[in-house]
Amino acid sequence: MHDDLLVVEDLSVRIDTSRGPLDAVQGVNLRIPRGGSLGLVGESGSGKSVTAMSITRLLPRRSVHVTSGRILLEGRDLTSLSERQLRGVRGGQVATIFQEPMTALNPVFTIGNQMAEPLRRHMRLGRRAARDRSRELLDMVGIRQSARMLDSYPHQLSGGMRQRAMIAMAMSCEPALLIADEPTTALDVTTQLQILDLILDLQAEHGTSVLLITHDLGVVAQTCDDVAVMYGGTIQETAAVQDLFDRPQAEYTKRLLSFMPEGRSRVADALDLDDSAAPAETPEPKESQPSPEDAPPLLEVRDLVKTFPGQRIGGRRSEPVQAVRGVSFAVPRGTTVAIVGESGSGKSTTGRALLRLHEPTSGAVRFDGQDLLSLDEARMRQMRARMQIVFQDTYASLDPRWLIGRTLAEPLRLHTDMTSVQIEERIAEVLTLVGLEPDHADRFPHEFSGGQRQRIGIARALMLDPDLVVCDEPVSALDVSVQAQVLELMKDLQERLGLTYVFISHDLSVVEMMADHVVVMSHGQVVEQGNTTEIFTRARHPYTRALLAAVPVTDPAQRHNRSQRREIVERGIAAAG
Repeated sequence: MHDDLLVVEDLSVRIDTSRGPLDAVQGVNLRIPRGGSLGLVGESGSGKSVTAMSITRLLPRRSVHVTSGRILLEGRDLTSLSERQLRGVRGGQVATIFQEPMTALNPVFTIGNQMAEPLRRHMRLGRRAARDRSRELLDMVGIRQSARMLDSYPHQLSGGMRQRAMIAMAMSCEPALLIADEPTTALDVTTQLQILDLILDLQAEHGTSVLLITHDLGVVAQTCDDVAVMYGGTIQETAAVQDLFDRPQAEYTKRLLSFMPEGRSRVADALDLDDSAAPAETPEPKESQPSPEDAPPLLEVRDLVKTFPGQRIGGRRSEPVQAVRGVSFAVPRGTTVAIVGESGSGKSTTGRALLRLHEPTSGAVRFDGQDLLSLDEARMRQMRARMQIVFQDTYASLDPRWLIGRTLAEPLRLHTDMTSVQIEERIAEVLTLVGLEPDHADRFPHEFSGGQRQRIGIARALMLDPDLVVCDEPVSALDVSVQAQVLELMKDLQERLGLTYVFISHDLSVVEMMADHVVVMSHGQVVEQGNTTEIFTRARHPYTRALLAAVPVTDPAQRHNRSQRREIVERGIAAAG
């Protein structure tokens, strides 16, 4: 009997690329004991996913090659197995939870069909027995109406439900090792907490070993026994989780820890986990804080409503969807007002309605004293020169066929009479302002990293020297170090240019760093708002407290509070309806 379930010895992996071979993983050594958990941490491109997927060879065989090393599962070298032998390991002894279940699940098969496949293959169950076991598994992972869920297709489930179904499928054959590759990156913080708790509960119940791949040290602090930090395809440091946070040895580990938002370390104290600070009754939403007495707010929103008409499906029209319901707040000039909430809360729709990218159904939006909803199309186009937006996914918002210079020049050509020489000078000026080089204007979007593309998105928003910038989840898809750099850039630009931000996010630890005032939304309504200190130290609404409780705390010593945090999250979600 081996003490270690999985041992990775001197693993090296080479990838054939158009520019030549790339040594993606070099001399990696890992150990996971039976029933233990290891967090494999690193930024995008560090080699952590290639390492994990190499265990069961879930990588393209023609272009990805294990050049050296051994991968021992219960003493058996997986690198020496044939493809047929390895198929018996995948899904049986080793199961994988992928980052994006929508792409991992087959869109043309029901959840029930896909759950039955490993049960019939590895457990030799009949059709009826496999369906009954699938229902039990869905019940186990907290999916209600499991019978109906089995007959649903992946696109009919929410992100959290799809991930729960993936976990149920992964645990169906009671694997010895569960590989979880960024299982919560695309999820809201409340759903993230529930999914991580579910994985931990299943691990404790079944004695499963877990390899958790993530770029979030807060997640590792709350879930793992040991941590291995990767950078540039190599292991920088391996340690017990408490030791790594208390006494990091590698310079790269110290740098990663320094990039974590400070708000995460204060969330537990701010919550007062006995929940005594929560009011007995749900409070009325606070009126927004007024701007300085000698000047009106730059932006005022009153009773904003946005209703999307029902869609015609199969000869029937669905019910209209009221995405924003009576939202009111004010944004003083030169400040940052954050709108926070989970997916579907209406925060992004609110941000786009402010700019009339979505036409509001009713309400009032006043910008610098001007009623925006009364403007015709031509006058609104002129006003948009002073109101810009930074999108969450800059790769999708940039035309892949256009050079960056052409993208940045477009607003200047539409809104100004500048000459070609003046436009080129302005492009060079703004690219330098956001920390890029002027010659980057001659490149295409795919030639930049995610952080660089986000800087380009900010540059595009600044081309016309706006007063207001709506930032829609501008850093949620970025690694922690890049995220910190972009946030610092935004704060610096605000101080230098006097910008006013509406900052949309689901991550309260980021919001605490950026915002002067916070508006909390759920189901299209504002449930609470106040200045940032009030929200973080005296949150009144249960839903706000749920968002705070769900933020992964970068302190392993706080792990004992998980059950209390879970109770706060469940109570807050129920209160929000």
